[in-house]
Amino acid sequence: MATDIDLHLGRRLRRRRRLLGLTQQQLAMQVGIRFQQIQKYECGANRISAARLWQLAEALETPVNYFYDGLAEAMERQETANGANGEMFSRKETLDLIQAYYQLGERPRRRLLDLAKSLHAEGDAPTAA
Repeated sequence: MATDIDLHLGRRLRRRRRLLGLTQQQLAMQVGIRFQQIQKYECGANRISAARLWQLAEALETPVNYFYDGLAEAMERQETANGANGEMFSRKETLDLIQAYYQLGERPRRRLLDLAKSLHAEGDAPTAA
């Protein structure tokens, strides 16, 4: 299971590779691995070892710390989101709504979801004065 750090490093790897216009295959050849491994790194499925991160940084012409840029802020945002979601999902009202939702058939569930989205969008729209 990917950790938040693995996901962050993978996103940074993908961003830098694309910025340089390299394919996964081209990058993989430069560091002596298969392109599937690059795919796994980029989606956070596999962890990048320190030695491999060094090789990738060299191939991508960037310092190793590039991969960690923004990590602290990303972790803080994730903690804040997890705290808010944890509180939200502990409410009885939320649990009742989820249970009722999954007791519906596929078509009513889709319609209810569309309704909820439209109500949210209406709440964001400016009102005429």
